[in-house]
Amino acid sequence: MFSRIAFPVFEQSIKDYHQYDNVDQPINNPFRKDKIEHLLYAKNWIDTVQWHLEDIIRNPQINPVEALALKRRIDASNQERTDMVEYIDSYFLQQYSNVQVKETATINTESPAWAIDRLSILALKIFHMSEEANRQDASPEHRLKCTEKLNVLLEQKKDLSSAIDDLLTDIENGDKYMKVYKQMKMYNDEELNPVLYQNKK
Repeated sequence: MFSRIAFPVFEQSIKDYHQYDNVDQPINNPFRKDKIEHLLYAKNWIDTVQWHLEDIIRNPQINPVEALALKRRIDASNQERTDMVEYIDSYFLQQYSNVQVKETATINTESPAWAIDRLSILALKIFHMSEEANRQDASPEHRLKCTEKLNVLLEQKKDLSSAIDDLLTDIENGDKYMKVYKQMKMYNDEELNPVLYQNKK
């Protein structure tokens, strides 16, 4: 089952990041470049760094100039995240390129990689909610509430993992087919964002 490969890779990426807990720490991907684990690790590293950039930018005391630089860095990270999802979908397209699609096959509401993207973010939520549930300087009430939320996240992990595995099985069996739409984000594109292309005049 693919989720049993993906989730431990996400957990390793998160653990490796928190050895330094520094948004500028370079990635040291332990997986070979020809393995899907390499893409999964890189994907989650992007998510983990962005998670912490989002924390930093929400500091009410942040310098406005620093906040603007961070906002632009987050925009660039979002584009990188989208590109990585499309790379992972390309892997699946190649993986199932010889499948005979049944006439009754249907399309899913999202591609496999976008579901895996949600699993990557969920791994981060579980990590940080677990930290809060076990934070010794927090009140018992806080820890209890976070434990309850953690239990919901763990149930969500089980359901999402099952849904991803079922989707991939259906694609492999020809019961569903992949159709990948490029995200075509507009805000970073100098030809599509009116603010950017008007400034070029």
